[in-house]
Amino acid sequence: MKLVVAIIRPHKLQEVKDALAELGLTGLTITEVRGHGRQRGQVEKYRGLEYTIDLLPKVKVEVVCGDHRKDEVIETIMRAARTGEIGDGKIFVLPIEESIRVRTGDRDEDSL
Repeated sequence: MKLVVAIIRPHKLQEVKDALAELGLTGLTITEVRGHGRQRGQVEKYRGLEYTIDLLPKVKVEVVCGDHRKDEVIETIMRAARTGEIGDGKIFVLPIEESIRVRTGDRDEDSL
């Protein structure tokens, strides 16, 4: 199993959720986060003064899927989250050793 973690723009969240639902994925975790990448934030002007916003608001989407579905999950997130501009985000993939559903005791892919 894999944990797919995507850091995306907040306004793309609904599109990503809808696209993942179309794949039949039933579980995901959403967290509001702040951070920056290579762009190191952005410079804004307010009342003639410049200031730097170095931690931009983003959304972290976490999805656990079987190894065989990893590539389609990644492609789906990329397609739904892409604007073509700097700051579209990143996707990370991590291995999951074990998954257990607390209510039933189901394990691994049965627990998803």
